[in-house]
Amino acid sequence: MLLSEIFPPHVGGSGRWLYEVYRRMPPGSVTACVAQHARGTEFDRQEHAWIERRPLSFENWGIADPRGWRGYFTGYRVVSEAIRRLRPRELHCGRCLPEGWLALMMQARFGLPFVCYVHGEELPMARQSRELRWMTNRVLRRCRLLVANSYNTARMLREEWSVPDDKVRILHPGVDTARFVPASASPGVRDKLGWSGAKVVFTVGRLQKRKGHDMLIRALPAIRSQIPDVLYAIAGNGLELETLKRLSAETGVSDLVRFHGEVSDEQMIECYQQCDLFALPNREVDGDIEGFGMVLLEAQASGKPVIAGASGGTRETMVVGETGLIVDCTRPEPLAEAVAQLLRDPGLRATMGRDAREWVVANFEWTALAQQAGELFASYPAVSA
Repeated sequence: MLLSEIFPPHVGGSGRWLYEVYRRMPPGSVTACVAQHARGTEFDRQEHAWIERRPLSFENWGIADPRGWRGYFTGYRVVSEAIRRLRPRELHCGRCLPEGWLALMMQARFGLPFVCYVHGEELPMARQSRELRWMTNRVLRRCRLLVANSYNTARMLREEWSVPDDKVRILHPGVDTARFVPASASPGVRDKLGWSGAKVVFTVGRLQKRKGHDMLIRALPAIRSQIPDVLYAIAGNGLELETLKRLSAETGVSDLVRFHGEVSDEQMIECYQQCDLFALPNREVDGDIEGFGMVLLEAQASGKPVIAGASGGTRETMVVGETGLIVDCTRPEPLAEAVAQLLRDPGLRATMGRDAREWVVANFEWTALAQQAGELFASYPAVSA
């Protein structure tokens, strides 16, 4: 049984990773007990009988806060009911918190072993709170297996949380290379997007500080001095939206920034295909990091070169210098230089985009990654609690 608060159609790379892996497991072998969503019923009609929607939403991950207690109490009740009815052999948790703590409660009641996915960004955040650090440590010690999304995340588990090597395995997220494919430039699609006549840098993801939208906006004046027709297109919603709009105005680049909001999967693929360059200018902010960066794989599968920040696990998504660039994104100047370099050279972008597509197809196709996951779960020995 898979437990996850984040799951499609909820936007988020971690939920997409779980969905793409577990939907490829043998029929009847998995039930996903996941959070409710306004579009969940519509999504689940696509022959997703293995998905069960339950009230698994957490306002707070701690157990000392009444909001956290409410979430765990509700989760305990609905997951217990599902376990009694379905009798799973094991629980798989989308994150250490809150899902891993819920699994710890289920282990105490039903004796079920559990597996936790670890994405990287949650680990530094947990260390900033004595309560969350204690809870995370309990989950890390009592789960039978930790699935890290990158070598960087595995390193953090070993070095910062003292997790034994033999308890950590690395499974990279992937991409559907049959859906994310290159396409020729389409004047009609670009006009519909409002991109006509522009050299477009595209970013997709939640609008949060670590994603670095603000740093690319700050870099736009320097980029415009070299690339007058540059346009920065942003897809996604989040708490930073109004801040980014104000920053665009204050920097004098409102005419160069287009906020598309949350887009459909089909629209997102069009954006990947029609942009000139993809950027995820991530950086660490108050311990918050980018654990991997699935959007970098999606862009490369669509035949686009990528730029990412020198933080977290983004380096593992590309062949640095061949399919993308890693840049210091704590300052606008290096980012402006890298973006301008690629936008000036269409031949280089074409070569890097072609190599990017080949790299992703060879290393990150979902079917192969799901098979690896199934083999790992079947072969890894149980760890006593």
